[in-house]
Amino acid sequence: IIIEYLRCMTFNCSLWQDNSMSVKRFAFARFSEVTEQCFLLFTLILLMFLASLAGNALIATAIWTNPVLHTPMYFFLANLSLLEIGYTCSVIPKMLQSLVSEARGISREGCATQMFFFSFFGISECCLLAAMAFDRYMAICSPLHYATRMSRGVCVHLAMVSWGVGCMVALGQTNYIFSLDFCGPCEIDHFFCDLPPILALACGDTSHNEAAVFAVATLCISSPFLLIIASYGRILAAVLSMPSPEGRRKALSICSSHLLVVTLFYGSASVTYLRPKASHSPGIDKLLALSYTVVTSMLNPIIYSLRNKDVKAALRRTLGKKKVLAHR
Repeated sequence: IIIEYLRCMTFNCSLWQDNSMSVKRFAFARFSEVTEQCFLLFTLILLMFLASLAGNALIATAIWTNPVLHTPMYFFLANLSLLEIGYTCSVIPKMLQSLVSEARGISREGCATQMFFFSFFGISECCLLAAMAFDRYMAICSPLHYATRMSRGVCVHLAMVSWGVGCMVALGQTNYIFSLDFCGPCEIDHFFCDLPPILALACGDTSHNEAAVFAVATLCISSPFLLIIASYGRILAAVLSMPSPEGRRKALSICSSHLLVVTLFYGSASVTYLRPKASHSPGIDKLLALSYTVVTSMLNPIIYSLRNKDVKAALRRTLGKKKVLAHR
């Protein structure tokens, strides 16, 4: 399975098969036949989407423009905010259009593009969360060597690896899925081009493909998660050995925001992609997808800003500068 997947990653599989019988255009399923329900859902998702964009953009701007936040922890946080912006923008605009318009169709090429960017930002975020856990481990368990071992160059390399792994895996996965033929029906029982609903439309027996996708998802989700668990296991041991209650409280406070974000992101992603196929339900899958595409992205800026004094101070300075410029 892995060899076949890697073969597609090297572009030996043609992304667009020249088969006139294969479906060239898809359509997303309706959320509801009741217009009022669609409009209500459109309004709710639009508000969460705008809040997510504004919150993540504000945090990224505050970190880049405030020198006091030019540290490894906030460098990774700025990268996380950028990933969240791309993550939501790859899915939500098309979903909003489908809610209030009859234009629910998407071309095969457009569907592949959406799947690539969604997978790219999602897998990159998995890796980046692991890098953030490693940073917290170094800060708490090896404070005397933290400045040298987590230099700017090391942080940049970790971020580049996270983005690079996301790009390569998403490219191979998208190429692998869309090398298949799709015989119909052409309706995707979802609100974006996710892996399981697209595979359900492929011709013939797709058990081999499903196993490959499951193996890659397990590797990309479980490996970073195990690194996070290992990092926090060492952190917990170090915190429990601290003689000062104030030191233990401060160390746990530093890690609490990241732990909460990891729980939200990995909880919904694991339930979606790592549970058996027999337990999948279109309705539950859609609710879970809304959770990790909209709700989690909206909550992340709130979690980090409300629980971090430095971020709150930087946000006040950034907003203050914008107000001054607006008055001018």
